[in-house]
Amino acid sequence: MKSLLLLLASLLICNTTIADQITKPYVVYMGNNINGEDDQIPESVHIELLSSIIPSEESERIKLIHHYNHAFSGFSAMLTQSEASALSGHDGVVSVFPDPILELHTTRSWDFLDSDLGMKPSTNVLTHQHSSNDIIIALIDTGIWPESPSFTDEGIGKIPSRWKGICMEGHDFKKSNCNRKLIGARYYNTQDTFGSNKTHIGGAKGSPRDTVGHGTHTASTAAGVNVNNANYYGLAKGTARGGSPSTRIAAYKTCSEEGCSGSTILKAMDDAIKDGVDIISISIGLSSLMQSDYLNDPIAIGAFHAEQRGVTVVCSAGNDGPDPNTVVNTAPWIFTVAASNIDRNFQSTIVLGNGKSFQGAGINFSNLTRSTMHSLVFGEEVAAEFAPTSEARNCYPGSLDYNKIAGRIVVCVDDDPNISRKIKKLVVQDARAMGMIFVSENNKDVSFDAGAFPFTEIGNLEGHQIFQYINSTKKPTATILPTIEIPRYRPAPIVASFSSRGPSSLTENILKPDVMAPGVAILAAMIPNSDEPGSVPIGKKASLFGIKSGTSMACPHVTGAAAFIKSIHGRWTPSMIKSALMTTGTQRRKPFSNLLINVAPRLQIENMYGVPHVSISGADTYVYIHLLLFSQFLLLVSTCQCRVRYVFVSMFHILILFCCCVILQLQPTIT
Repeated sequence: MKSLLLLLASLLICNTTIADQITKPYVVYMGNNINGEDDQIPESVHIELLSSIIPSEESERIKLIHHYNHAFSGFSAMLTQSEASALSGHDGVVSVFPDPILELHTTRSWDFLDSDLGMKPSTNVLTHQHSSNDIIIALIDTGIWPESPSFTDEGIGKIPSRWKGICMEGHDFKKSNCNRKLIGARYYNTQDTFGSNKTHIGGAKGSPRDTVGHGTHTASTAAGVNVNNANYYGLAKGTARGGSPSTRIAAYKTCSEEGCSGSTILKAMDDAIKDGVDIISISIGLSSLMQSDYLNDPIAIGAFHAEQRGVTVVCSAGNDGPDPNTVVNTAPWIFTVAASNIDRNFQSTIVLGNGKSFQGAGINFSNLTRSTMHSLVFGEEVAAEFAPTSEARNCYPGSLDYNKIAGRIVVCVDDDPNISRKIKKLVVQDARAMGMIFVSENNKDVSFDAGAFPFTEIGNLEGHQIFQYINSTKKPTATILPTIEIPRYRPAPIVASFSSRGPSSLTENILKPDVMAPGVAILAAMIPNSDEPGSVPIGKKASLFGIKSGTSMACPHVTGAAAFIKSIHGRWTPSMIKSALMTTGTQRRKPFSNLLINVAPRLQIENMYGVPHVSISGADTYVYIHLLLFSQFLLLVSTCQCRVRYVFVSMFHILILFCCCVILQLQPTIT
């Protein structure tokens, strides 16, 4: 027994030693720039601090990934766990934490806000429309596609003289790609080996050009110019425009399709503040399962210092709904946005061989018609050899017999949501099936884009009837018709099923999200990408516009609204802009609670959407503004012990702030 305990102890020590030899990126946050905003800390100071804890025989690791030296001080570097622990004890170091990987929270919407929710500006400010030319929005995202018609600069005046940013060149991006609309573009060094024991730091790769589409879509939603006859292969025809069409755009590429480095986002926020932007828009966040306190959250840290310098930060609430306590980006100084639908929907009809039809959700541009029926089969009936029927019914990869489903329409269910509908669709499509019917109650309100492949999604009730039909005949048949647009769809607005709900797991007494905005089936600019098989209808060119859903799409709507308010009231602080938009939010449909979907029984309605739907009707001339001064964040903590939570009342007399004495290092002087 004693020998067994010794063996276990030695294994534990061995594993601890091995773990401590592994380096990974850490963020070292050092609070406010103690030398003042105009006297930046040189990189050599942080290199010297780094060299004090890294052994001399590993001097090749004494280098910075990112250096923060404008709005706040700090750096990111490759460290072992013990080195990070040692740094956290240094004077002037506020926090040290592993560099997190954040995720992307992946037009008619503005017309809907105008006509249905009263978001038209009051007539007495229309004459000031030109003032939005001087407002600058920073989009921290996947980059931008500069050739999009949404970013032309026709009719836009000179670049504001206060702009200090740059237009970085890349292998496929030239300085000439920037203009009076897209006034700046940056991209950042990438870490090649996150979480490995290698220490190589990749050089500046690629360019500011968007290869994902997410950043282009969010940028055009916030501030794209008017583009007539915009559509997505005939769907959602109309004029695409941003919330503040003459506002300037600066793109900061920090993300790829795999995710976003927290240290890079923090660097982009520091750069954006230095460059002179007015508003920062971030449709990115930590997973709701991986939330950390504000001193270890890169977006919360960057937003804190942005607020301090008069820059409004707008963030998406996350896509982990409808469960409670899933909202992210919940720091009180962040404007957190939930997602709603608009009065437009997309439907794809299923017609069975017995003549019955069902309205499904989804976007497809198939060439199937009512006149030709195709064999219909349930996934579990065509399982591959040795594959469990439970996997085949869910259309797991490798679970279907390709020879049995080629040319047939396959019905798949959603018993196990670990496999996304996109993966299931690709499995069926790869097997040369004719189409797919997806039976699920999850995200029915969000139309999945299947491209040219016949796809539609129905609920369990409709699915039950289809299964009855399959079991009632030897040769069941069906067809899936191309998608049609349903205008003036009701009810709208309602909270999207995927939109993350409050309360915040960190500060439950703070109302989060703050406000709700359109985030379902939003038409906006897109990269003309045709790489994925079947993504472009036969005979069509890649579209310059796309339809996307997510709180990522809701966030830039509020960004655009905030830019409009800022253009009218240039001296308003972020808290004044936030207050004006929140206190004029509209509760259009009544009773509003009857229209909310997927409500958890114990979840209060306000935790779903904040102060109902965003509207600037009256916000532009609003007089009763709740002032949230920066000193209020720090006032009561001046007498507390470090890391003791304190609360105080501010906006709406219900805002409870999470504070700790460590924040005193951010702003030493309290008056």
